[in-house]
Amino acid sequence: MRVEPPVPARALAAIRGALAAAGAAPVDAPILQPLNLLLDLAGEAMRARLFVVQAEGGAEACLRPDFTVAVARQHIESGAAAGRYVYEGPAFRSAPEGERPEEFVQLGVELFAPLGTATVQADSEIAGLAWRAAVAGGRGDLTLWLGDVGLFAAFIESLGLPDALAARLKRVAGRPRLLNAELARAGEAAPAASGGQLAAMLSGLSESQAAAMLEEVWALAGVEPVGGRGPGEIAARLVRRADAAKAPALTDGQAAAIRAFMAISEAPSAGLSKVRALTGKANALDAALADWEQRLSRLSEIPAARMRFSPALGHAFDYYDGLTFEVRSDALGADRPVASGGRYDGLLSRLGGAEARAVGCVVRPWRAFSGGES
Repeated sequence: MRVEPPVPARALAAIRGALAAAGAAPVDAPILQPLNLLLDLAGEAMRARLFVVQAEGGAEACLRPDFTVAVARQHIESGAAAGRYVYEGPAFRSAPEGERPEEFVQLGVELFAPLGTATVQADSEIAGLAWRAAVAGGRGDLTLWLGDVGLFAAFIESLGLPDALAARLKRVAGRPRLLNAELARAGEAAPAASGGQLAAMLSGLSESQAAAMLEEVWALAGVEPVGGRGPGEIAARLVRRADAAKAPALTDGQAAAIRAFMAISEAPSAGLSKVRALTGKANALDAALADWEQRLSRLSEIPAARMRFSPALGHAFDYYDGLTFEVRSDALGADRPVASGGRYDGLLSRLGGAEARAVGCVVRPWRAFSGGES
């Protein structure tokens, strides 16, 4: 395993010090995380990037690819309604031979608050913390890129799409490959097939009924499932596939509007103006855009020339459902962000906790350090 070089103590202390402004409690998290959980949040394509381990007869696990899910699980277990946590430690992602370090240090902050808590201030605080921590590493070529999965969802709502189609587009909002596949079939008629006979049979059942039927099919066929996924989980995926196959495709005009939205990459004020122009309705996104005006006013410490608004900006994990951001270095490019993060209000309930507000950021100190990754 290729290990990232250490950051000089002085530079690391500066980066760490910028995050200390959050007033968060230090926390650690288990290095081993449930594999199935991570795959559900990022998709099967993420498996190739994970270091998978499995004890004989046990469920598969993986070395943590980042801290967010692990910290969120610990917050749920604590039973606290709110929490501020800061962390520092190694994370692990597989990479092609000779390309990048596979063990690397992450520093980050995660904020949790009860449902109903205002989000704009926390969004701005976290994005500002990430920016200051990245700048503390000494690079002079940084830009803060801002996006919003929630704004994409609101834009989709403004198009008046069928419910099944709108829901599917929202699910893939932060995953460009899947979204582009949906756009590519614009204008096509809905296929006659429904995603397979088994999926069609399961689609009208409750989750428990679908799981029971799938177990019965396995028993009749003498199939022994592997990989740790339960029948309910597999049944739910089959039903989603069947529903996707039956849903109508976008019209060419709708696809063109979405492509125009996805292509926005401007200074924040210009980008927001383009979003307004695309909705075709005077008040379709007024509340969401007003929130963005507030966020930008709170980020006034960042030079306007060092901010870009790209509302379709997403991350590998699909639990982000609001603000997304990355601090990018001109030298490292878009695929190696110095810092990243965003809002993920829906994650805690997906992990079995109560509905809550959640936003966080992670910084890669070796990338932030001016003498580091190149």
